[in-house]
Amino acid sequence: MRPVLRPWAAVLALLTAACSGPGPATTLAPAPGTAPTTTTGTAAVPAGRVAGAAASGLGDPYFPTLGNGGYDVDHYLIDLRVDPERSHLDGTTTITATATGDHTAFSLDFAGPDVAAVTVDGAPVEWWRDGAELWVGAPLVAGEAFSVAVGYAGVPSAFAAGSPGFPTGWRSNDEGTYVVAEPDGARTWFPANDHPTDKATFTFRITVPDGTTAVANGAPAGTETAGGLTTSVWEMAYPMSTYLATVVVAPLVRVEHPAAGDVVLGDYLPPAMADEVPEAFTRTGEMIEAFSAWFGPYPFDRYGHVVVSGLPAALETQTLTVFGDEWFSTPYAEFVVAHELAHQWFGDAVTPATWQDIWLNEGFATYGELLWVEHLYGPEARQAEAARRYDDLAATDHALTGDPGVERLFGTSVYQRGALTLHALRADVGDEAFFAILRSWVERHAGGTAATSDFVALAEEVSGRDLGALFDAWLYAAPLPPLPSP
Repeated sequence: MRPVLRPWAAVLALLTAACSGPGPATTLAPAPGTAPTTTTGTAAVPAGRVAGAAASGLGDPYFPTLGNGGYDVDHYLIDLRVDPERSHLDGTTTITATATGDHTAFSLDFAGPDVAAVTVDGAPVEWWRDGAELWVGAPLVAGEAFSVAVGYAGVPSAFAAGSPGFPTGWRSNDEGTYVVAEPDGARTWFPANDHPTDKATFTFRITVPDGTTAVANGAPAGTETAGGLTTSVWEMAYPMSTYLATVVVAPLVRVEHPAAGDVVLGDYLPPAMADEVPEAFTRTGEMIEAFSAWFGPYPFDRYGHVVVSGLPAALETQTLTVFGDEWFSTPYAEFVVAHELAHQWFGDAVTPATWQDIWLNEGFATYGELLWVEHLYGPEARQAEAARRYDDLAATDHALTGDPGVERLFGTSVYQRGALTLHALRADVGDEAFFAILRSWVERHAGGTAATSDFVALAEEVSGRDLGALFDAWLYAAPLPPLPSP
């Protein structure tokens, strides 16, 4: 993710010269009731808990109630009928999962519109809401597959808890509807196991009025038109974390670009922009070739951008980055394109195990910007750009990169000091070992999640060096270490 208002004086100089959590997790569900109940933090819940219910959180250090215990999701089928004028949706999400334990009830993360019905394996079951948890009164048997379908309707609301300075989730304006969900906004528009560690494949079925276009992650898999409505199907066949799922409904035009090897490239743009495609987007194929040489093969089979209005950021939604149109009034668009593309390896293919590990997303993608500078202008320009960013960082009060806290989850330390951590690692171990580390990271963990400790262990394994002091200094100590030379 890149918030648009982040100052980038360093990149501008180069051009001139040449992205508090909920309360503690609970392990028992409140008793079913006839109306939704709400609790926050340590407030009391209704009497009569259900013994043996699965945990309603996975214990993430920053968002302990995100995610749910008792099952692993295999697939989401998200079927939506969207009225973009009202931002209203009628939805049914069907989750196919496998139980990981024996439980009397389980929960889904859902802060979305009113629920109409819940079924498990096609049969109606008891359900009840408790804040952002949707409880399902059906037993789980370890090792057994099951499906749970939730029907709901209404106008979802984005919210700012844990967000990068603007509400995340389901967002609408006069130009259309779109989703940017990092870190915890997926639950605003579909029920989910909303934590990065439970990746799954997705199918989206989106029905919209004629005159608008619906796009989502993955590959288009057919359309049907009838009665003034068009239904588009999208398939994400690669495992994806819930916060990377997106749907955009707006007047959009598909613009194709030459493929990068076997990778299909294309953007979805507002009609006025489609007549004059931003130059930064036309360089995506060149970027994929350069990044593939450094990181290993591009991890998916297609990539592109969808441009929306009213978003002061860009988000690396898997295979289809959501890009705010505000970027095109800045000189930074090309470097944001590079940043979000690098995320497809670092953040999307390999996703942080916890939100505390977010530098593995943003630091790596920001280092992708430096590599793009090097590709364009050479190693000396990359070192000069690192030095400029280092000077800016040194003049800024910033959090610990490896433990920034929820309030600074998208702060400058995660981005810039995270990137400079990799700059320091490269200087210490040399280019051959450094790029072998990055390629091995993707090879070992693509399709899954990994933590900072995993990266440190891999770097030491590949380099044959003890790197504990380097990572401690850059990630977990307040003083900014000296900037190394290449």
